[in-house]
Amino acid sequence: MDSEEKFESLSHKKYILIKGARVNNLKNIDVFIPRNKLVVITGVSGSGKSSLAFDTLFAEGQRKYVESLNSYIRQFLGKLEKPDVDYIKGISPAIAIEQKVGSVNPNSTVGTITEIYEYMKMLFTRIGETISPISGEKVTRDSVTSVVDWICSFPDGEKVIITYFLKIKEGRTLADELRILLGKGFTRVVINGEFVSIEELLEENVHLTESAIEVLVDRVSVSREEGWVFRVSDSIQTAFYEGEGRCSVDILGIIKKEFSDVFERDGMVFEEPSLNFFSFNNAYGICKKCDGKGSFIGIDENLVIPDKSLSVAGNAVDPWNKEKHKKWFSTFMKNALNVQFPLLSPYNTLTESEKKILWQGDSKFEIEGIDSFFKGLEQDAYYNSYDRTFFMKYKNKIVCPDCNGSRLRKDAGYVKINGTSLIDLCMISIDSLSAFFDNLVLREYDKKVSYRILIEIQQRLQYLRYVGLGYLTIQRSANTLSGGELQRIKLSTALGSALVGSLYVLDEPSIGLHPKDTVNLVQVLKKLRDIGNTVVVVEHEEEVMRASDSIIDIGPDAGVLGGNLVFQGVWDDLLQEKKSHTGRFLSGKDCIEVPKRRRKWDSSVDIYDARENNLKNIHVKIPLHIMTVITGVSGSGKSTLVKQILKPALEKNAGRNPDIIGKYDRIVVNPHRILQVEMVDQNSIGVSSRSNPVSYMEAYDAIRVIFSDQPLSKQQNFYPGMFSFNVLGGRCETCMGEGFIKIEMQFMADVKITCEECNGKRFKEAILGVTYKEKNIYEVLNMTVDEAIEYFSDKKNILGKLKPLQDVGLGYLRLGQPSSTLSGGEAQRLKLAYFITEKKNYENTFFIFDEPTTGLHFHDIKKLMKALNILVDMGSTVLIIEHNVEVIKCADWIIDLGPEAGEKGGHICFQGTPENMILLENNHTAHFLKQKLIEKK
Repeated sequence: MDSEEKFESLSHKKYILIKGARVNNLKNIDVFIPRNKLVVITGVSGSGKSSLAFDTLFAEGQRKYVESLNSYIRQFLGKLEKPDVDYIKGISPAIAIEQKVGSVNPNSTVGTITEIYEYMKMLFTRIGETISPISGEKVTRDSVTSVVDWICSFPDGEKVIITYFLKIKEGRTLADELRILLGKGFTRVVINGEFVSIEELLEENVHLTESAIEVLVDRVSVSREEGWVFRVSDSIQTAFYEGEGRCSVDILGIIKKEFSDVFERDGMVFEEPSLNFFSFNNAYGICKKCDGKGSFIGIDENLVIPDKSLSVAGNAVDPWNKEKHKKWFSTFMKNALNVQFPLLSPYNTLTESEKKILWQGDSKFEIEGIDSFFKGLEQDAYYNSYDRTFFMKYKNKIVCPDCNGSRLRKDAGYVKINGTSLIDLCMISIDSLSAFFDNLVLREYDKKVSYRILIEIQQRLQYLRYVGLGYLTIQRSANTLSGGELQRIKLSTALGSALVGSLYVLDEPSIGLHPKDTVNLVQVLKKLRDIGNTVVVVEHEEEVMRASDSIIDIGPDAGVLGGNLVFQGVWDDLLQEKKSHTGRFLSGKDCIEVPKRRRKWDSSVDIYDARENNLKNIHVKIPLHIMTVITGVSGSGKSTLVKQILKPALEKNAGRNPDIIGKYDRIVVNPHRILQVEMVDQNSIGVSSRSNPVSYMEAYDAIRVIFSDQPLSKQQNFYPGMFSFNVLGGRCETCMGEGFIKIEMQFMADVKITCEECNGKRFKEAILGVTYKEKNIYEVLNMTVDEAIEYFSDKKNILGKLKPLQDVGLGYLRLGQPSSTLSGGEAQRLKLAYFITEKKNYENTFFIFDEPTTGLHFHDIKKLMKALNILVDMGSTVLIIEHNVEVIKCADWIIDLGPEAGEKGGHICFQGTPENMILLENNHTAHFLKQKLIEKK
């Protein structure tokens, strides 16, 4: 039986059958995916993996879902195109979990995405206790029922007096109030324990203060009769109403007690907990100081005191070192002696009370601190441009001190469960949060009220830990997450939904994971499979492939040289497949070579006492002019060290004004060794369809000139700008050069349909009539980089711009491919290609790469390492945040953080060469690195 007959004989009840897939570069391939199994689709970057998984398989599942909707909705969606495939049988409802970098909504957090925060708000609303910050006592509100119950706790027959204090309203006299009381039916008041008739008081015209008078509401004896309870309840209700929320009950001869139905304690009135009270997306719940942003522009301690190892006498306070402001320094020094302030002690050794004196001063001893200095400077800055510039030098985005970055109103922190507030829980790691709820001890009533809520919270937290995100906090903003982190959050949400019989299509969920954490990810994928789902994963990670039930390898190469089904089967058979790059690397027939020598270094950037987030006052030496890798388990502190401390500190050192700088004491760097800092991250190069590789690489201008020089262009006076879809002239004006029309949908996501005027070609017909080497501008933009290099082989100015794309493994990208369709890894490598373009000099540039292997096959990592080495050979410094062992083994120097994530991380575990690292015991990175270096030997 040949392969065609075998495919036709398969049952769509056991397999998802894809016949004749031709989307993008797929070469009419037939693929069968076993149902309820874990299936990995792999292959080199650009081979067609995503075309098969997302553009074919998921797109057809989505299209069939739309067909199930009613005719009214389908009239808007009827133009959704069917994937270019003969047929797909046996497809289940499909859910795609793609890799996208960050979120456009700044108010979206880990807690809101997973709904953990919503359940926590509900929990604190229902069983949270408001604690007074003054006395530490619980804040309560008395009710009619609670007062009646208190009275009933006394024996029958006891005499009860119910009163409230009389208050004289503005504009009235005591006599006015007494007459109003008579009108309401009250007849007596109590003065110093004596009952006095209101009429008598009016006749005698006695002058008394309002606090001395209580209005008698009722006099009763304790009883258990039903009518008595109604009478007392009505009297207490009246007393609360007339007494503006307060009443007094006197059990004669035993006790007198005041009650209030106002939520107050210690003279403070508190807000009662509600869902909106804990919402930072609601005007009622946001912090009023920072307007719910979590931070604001203010005086930054790190800018005012850049070197915390200096003393105040040793010029630690930077603005006081300037000649114009030295009088502040002298005055502070003189007056500080009166309180024995330690002027010679380093700033980082001062106590909190001593720092308070330095910043806030002490009016008793006429000490004016840093805050007073800047307050005066701010007033002068209104009139003086010099002072205004000087003042702005020390301002930066700082964490709001009122809400501690939680964005919630300050009094939300008064509501606590077991002594812990919601704000406190938002600031701790998911690992710690999970432990808090696991060990939560509640009263029986609270257990019943919160039982279902706690189950939902604990399950979601457990799933986040399963996917290796236990180091995050639920308050972490979604737009600060990497693509891999965001994808794994969505994966944990999918687990929590407990859907069965579905098709999950995932895009490299191992992105951003240390090999240690990938083991846990595999268990999550298996769990999703085991509850009755088909899980299709686009992946390069060896551990995931090894655990799969079936592997599909697309290739053998990228772009036009890819799109074929190279292999389909199990792990053992893949290792024997000679045509597969994947099989060759996994079997050891091909490999990424370990450098023959490690570069030496003689200078470094030194950071002292880095302590932002979970960093434990570490001292880090980062060598210059070599390739250094910072690694460690996910959540160990790598991004905090590099993105929040090193990068902004270097930018500040280079004269720029960075965003928030993390906490550290000082940085030592030779300014002549680092002239500029370049962060090459995974953020998109642009958000619109107009941004693309050919324009980013500055090659589009030369291509437009070529087309404007053609005879037909000169006849019709076409200038270079007319071959651009960004300006008026040659672009299609119906779609404004987009190639599609966007239909806004109120009830679901906006729909993009191909422009009928230009059929998606973006240009006018006359422009498309101009050709160069038998291709028009649309066809050129639709070429892959590999095809374009051959096409423009005689144009050196264009080749010099495009060749670097090929060098970093992006030869499969189309020249005009919208940047919004690029993955984070592709966007990062596109930036790298720009930096290694010919005739660019980056000597003494400090490059920072954030996981550049994202989305890369072994075959492409080999190309990437060559490109990174080019930068180092040009005289640059390359620092890489990375988990991939293939990159780590090629580094000249390794800095390993850990040993674990979150609070258990933040230490320097190792600094040195790979050869020295593998000598370590009980080190997660060393364990996996040892396998690679020993394999090589």
